This record gives sequence, C-alpha cells and structure tokens, in this order.
Amino acid sequence: MNKPLFFVLWLLAVTESFAQISSPKVLKKEFLFTEGSYFKQCHASTIAQAADGQLLAGWFGGPHEGSREVAIWGIRSEGKKWSQPEIWADGRLSDSLRYPCWNPVLFRAKNEKTMYLYYKVGPNPREWWGMVKTSEDNGKTWSEAKRLPNGILGPIKNKPIELPNGEIISPSSTELNENRWMAHVEISKDHQQTWKSYPIDPSSKFNVIQPSILMHKDGRLQVLCRSKEGVVATSWSKNHGKNWSALSATRLANPNSGTDAISYKDFFLIVYNPELPGKEWWEGRTKLRLAYSYNGIDWQDLMSLEDEQKGEFSYPTIFKDKKGWVHITYTYNRVNIKHWVLKF
Repeated sequence: MNKPLFFVLWLLAVTESFAQISSPKVLKKEFLFTEGSYFKQCHASTIAQAADGQLLAGWFGGPHEGSREVAIWGIRSEGKKWSQPEIWADGRLSDSLRYPCWNPVLFRAKNEKTMYLYYKVGPNPREWWGMVKTSEDNGKTWSEAKRLPNGILGPIKNKPIELPNGEIISPSSTELNENRWMAHVEISKDHQQTWKSYPIDPSSKFNVIQPSILMHKDGRLQVLCRSKEGVVATSWSKNHGKNWSALSATRLANPNSGTDAISYKDFFLIVYNPELPGKEWWEGRTKLRLAYSYNGIDWQDLMSLEDEQKGEFSYPTIFKDKKGWVHITYTYNRVNIKHWVLKF
C-alpha cells in the first residue's frame, strides 16, 4: 500500500473513533411501579420486547437481597401504561424449602415468538444455579420453571445476543469465592435447547463477572466486564466466542458494579458508574452515565442519567426496540426501577 493511501485510511479510522454524535432526545423518564406497594427492596432489572411489540420488564424484589422471600417480579406494557407488578418466578423447592431468586434476564430471538426468562436461584451467588421459564403469549403467562444443566448458569445479568449464523451466545460468569471471579460465555446452536460453555481468559489477573457482548462489523465479538480492579475489563473473540483474548483494562472506571452495553447502528453504547471502588461494595454508585464508542476501545460520555452525592443507581440494562428507540432501566435506591426511553 502506498504511503498517501495508508495515511488517508489511518486518518479516516482515527476520525471515526472520535467522531461526535448528538445527544439523544429523551422521550420518557419514569418509574415502573408505585414504591413500597409490593416489596421493600428491588434490584437487577431487565427489559425486552415481545413478539406483539409490547415491552416486558422484570427484576428481583423482596424484603432485602438474599432473603428467601425474594422473587422475580415482572410487568408488561399496555399501551401507554404498565401492568401491575406480579410474581413471575420464585425459589420455592417444596412447602418447607425456599431460596432467594436473583438477576432475571429476558430474551427473545429475532424471528421467534417464545420469550425466555432466565434467572438464578440459590442461597448466594457462589452456590446459585440457573433456571429458565418461557412464555408463548408475550409474557401474559409463563411455563413451569426448568433448571439448567450443571455447569450452565444462563445469562448472569446481561442479555444474550444472536449471531448471524443463528447461534445464541449468552454472557455469564461464576463467583468461585469472595476472592476469585471468572467470566465465560454459553453458546447454543439449537434454539436455546442445549448450551456449551467457553471460558474467557481463566488465568487472568482480573476478577470479572457480568459481561455484556458487542458484535463488530468485521465479525469479532467483544465483551465488557465488571471487575474488582477498578476498571471495565475487555476481551475479544475472532471465532464466534469459542476462544477469547487476554483480558485488558479499558479507560472506563468501574466501582465493582454492573454495566451493560449494546451495538447501535455504527457505534456502541454502554451504561456505567464512572467511579472507583470504595471501602464498601456499594460505594461508587451515586453517578450513572451513558457513553458511546465507534471501536469499543475509545469511549466518550454522552449524557448523565444520575449525579448525586448519596444513593444507589446501579445494575443498568440497555436495549434497542423495533423502532430503534433505546431503553435503559436501572436500580433506583433499591426501592424502584427507573426507565428511560431515548431516540437517536
């Protein structure tokens, strides 16, 4: 390649990686239910669009995180209103044995009607197991709960993505103990009937969980992970998630709190807490931002969702609907779920 042409291509790449995009228009900003009417605390929301176009949203709620009474709650959009929250799943094993539920994830493949509700049940994140329910009527009713096979946890916090070849790749992770966290993906080639697990850099110095997955134009996959090391960590795959590069740090801060990211047209979006870890696990969650990138490496803040001195605004999820509108939900002080709708 001659030098002038190489320079032009390099300049285009650099320009694209830093090109400004306009702030999105805020179409809606709301809370999803009446605070204190159904449970004392809630956390870890999820949102998806059913085949009929209506939105479904879910979270776990109960007296407090880890209580055996914590269940998966959900609502369905009904025109301009949301339905009243109802319990979609619980951790009851028998009349005398019940465990808490954790981290629901709603997902529907592009050309399928079936809505999947993945969630975890167990005494804590080190001992929990994966569960799944399905709905064939757009979230109005749900099937009996089914336990996922040993070694398969399902999506831990963030949604799966569907690859062009039809495979479903689910971002997951394990908390082996208080000092060791590891991320992996689970891939299904048969419409979410069976899964196979693939590790993400298991010997890394990074302790990572709760990845989200981005798909690049050249076919590469990228994960962005929560870490204990004060940064959002990233890894790359060139073979549809079967093998992953060494984890490395991005320039995005992470106070040991969940993030979520999606591909949107020709750029990527991430929702994250822009703080460093504090002495306690809940510190660093008073600010929440939306950032964008053209290459998954260079990120720039786009807008502030929350900016307070006290409080917890955490565990965001981000989703693009059929209209191209972007939906963001997140925990609001553990007492409600806040929902934004943005138009780019």
